[in-house]
Amino acid sequence: MNTTDARRVLETALICAPQPLTVRELSVLFDMEVTPDTLKTLLAELQLEWTGRGVELVQVASGWRFQSRPEMRPYLDRLHPEKPPRYTRATLETLAIIAYRQPVTRGDMEDIRGVTINSLILKQLEDRGWVEVIGHRETVGRPALFATTRQFLDDLGLSSLDQLPPLEGSEVQESALDRLDFESLSVSLQPDAAEIPTADAVEVPAIQPQAAEASPDIPSTDPVSDPQLLEPSPEEHHEPGAKPQPPN
Repeated sequence: MNTTDARRVLETALICAPQPLTVRELSVLFDMEVTPDTLKTLLAELQLEWTGRGVELVQVASGWRFQSRPEMRPYLDRLHPEKPPRYTRATLETLAIIAYRQPVTRGDMEDIRGVTINSLILKQLEDRGWVEVIGHRETVGRPALFATTRQFLDDLGLSSLDQLPPLEGSEVQESALDRLDFESLSVSLQPDAAEIPTADAVEVPAIQPQAAEASPDIPSTDPVSDPQLLEPSPEEHHEPGAKPQPPN
């Protein structure tokens, strides 16, 4: 098989795939006869072929996929005019802390934010598939250690944590939050209690549609009338106790 035919096979598989494909998965297309290095070269050539089109080939944490370019969002949003999900500042601040300081315990997050974090916020983020428990700290009570997932990186269009926006020494988690592309984190979410408009609620536009069929919705938590999930209290505007540091 020549390189032109090989690129055509890769292109077809990636367009039809419902989720990102790894190099190892793509090698199955050729009965493992094509080396990983050759596949990466073919993928790079395929990226160049799609330059200037409305769809691009990108590498995210879970593999390679086709997706629409950011400049196409205003037009594609007209096909899905539904109201985008809304998240409270407390929820997004917690997510930003985990992203930049992982692995962290709930106590670490509370020290940084300066307020108590409701356990339902962490459960909501786990149910979305953005954070998970990766272990326990060997100290009194063995608190759980939280970290972000591959799904979190995929929804941001990143392949690794190294691609998160760098933090300056004087920045705190709120400025980190503003610099992250949280617009991409509303991946076909169903409305829930966290979407009730409040003074500090953050509106998150829909994720960039992919060329392939979207993945199933991530189940949401049951609506809970919790003041920290629905409307941040004045305490949440206290100066944080620590500054996030960029990932190693």
